[in-house]
Amino acid sequence: MKELPRFSIGVGDRFAHQAMAQLAACIKAKDAGLEVVPVWNKSNREHNIIGSEPSETRKAADVAVQELAWPAPYFLDADHINLNTVERFLAPCDFFTLDVAEMISKPADAADVEAFVSRHPELIGAVTIPGIEQPFSTDAGFVTKVADKFLAAVEDAGRIYRFLVEKKGEGNFVPEVSMDETDFPQTPVELLIILAAIADEKIPIQTIAPKFTGRFNKGVDYVGDVDQFAREFREDIAAIAFAVKTYGLPSNLKLSVHSGSDKFSIYKSIHDAVSATGAGVHLKTAGTTWLEELIGLAEADGSGLEIAKEVYREAFDHREELCAPYASVIDIDPAGLPAPEEVDGWTSEQYVSALRHDQSNAGYNPSFRQLLHVGFKVAAKMGDRYLKALEANEESVARNVTTNLFDRHIRPVFLGK
Repeated sequence: MKELPRFSIGVGDRFAHQAMAQLAACIKAKDAGLEVVPVWNKSNREHNIIGSEPSETRKAADVAVQELAWPAPYFLDADHINLNTVERFLAPCDFFTLDVAEMISKPADAADVEAFVSRHPELIGAVTIPGIEQPFSTDAGFVTKVADKFLAAVEDAGRIYRFLVEKKGEGNFVPEVSMDETDFPQTPVELLIILAAIADEKIPIQTIAPKFTGRFNKGVDYVGDVDQFAREFREDIAAIAFAVKTYGLPSNLKLSVHSGSDKFSIYKSIHDAVSATGAGVHLKTAGTTWLEELIGLAEADGSGLEIAKEVYREAFDHREELCAPYASVIDIDPAGLPAPEEVDGWTSEQYVSALRHDQSNAGYNPSFRQLLHVGFKVAAKMGDRYLKALEANEESVARNVTTNLFDRHIRPVFLGK
């Protein structure tokens, strides 16, 4: 059976050019004494925008692993798929994020809800989860309400999982269920109810992405109460450990933090929790590699900087179109966006300062960064011109990609440094 190790990191590579630089960061972790395995992820939407295929991502990952002699597991994630989009991912992928967000809050069949509540009397009354100080007090009405909100989504995940088993064979892929795209965070007892339903569907999930309190915007820091996040994260670890023992879910089941890119203020909380409990964690870094490409181009100056400026100009001119698909996970202050004419006059240092996520730098501009985060479509339209610029400036780009992934993500989350 394919088994996801304790620590894993989702690495997005929009243009399938940075697999080697990304893997180099995991090698640095291994040299530091810790195995963090890469999971290359790219969603159906991103493939459609760029005009690429999952097979290209697989090829880039395989080549990097061979060239750098990576000795540990690695995976390719069919990121946020459903039955309508899964087909193109079947052959190249061995990790599937089952996206059931559209089904959350859609009422389940009343008979299914009633049957679920009847099957799980242990969820009614005083529910004691080891590792959580106070027991949860529930009744049949509460369990019914939670089941009504999530059961249809879990059943949908079951349909996707069984389709994957039919096509790929049982045990030949890692299943993840994403529950993060909903309005409110799940409490530990709600997560326990969801996990009971997943077990009923016989989905051997190895990671689950719940909703946490706070804003997880693309490519910028966490916005919210860090102490509350820390408490929720620890309690979710406890709920998962209890569900594994109670419902026979895989022993390596762990939390997945979606839109985890650059959530620097919560990284210590994540590290402390997994260190104290022995739990694992999967951190998805979304599209920060694409931003490091732009930083590398700008840092190289000359034609690289000119392309970076052109990307911003086009993104600024088409910002409504680019932002629309990501509206729920970005917070851009229009007044904070510099005019393209101003950016055209920037030096390499000014552009890099605005884009690189260094909050101690007075030039850092989170609105500028978020717009460019969702602006990869602009580079996609440049076609070979953009790809050749990456190749011409490979040293600068690769250095930034590796440094970002290791120093800003792997080191604080997994190594605690």
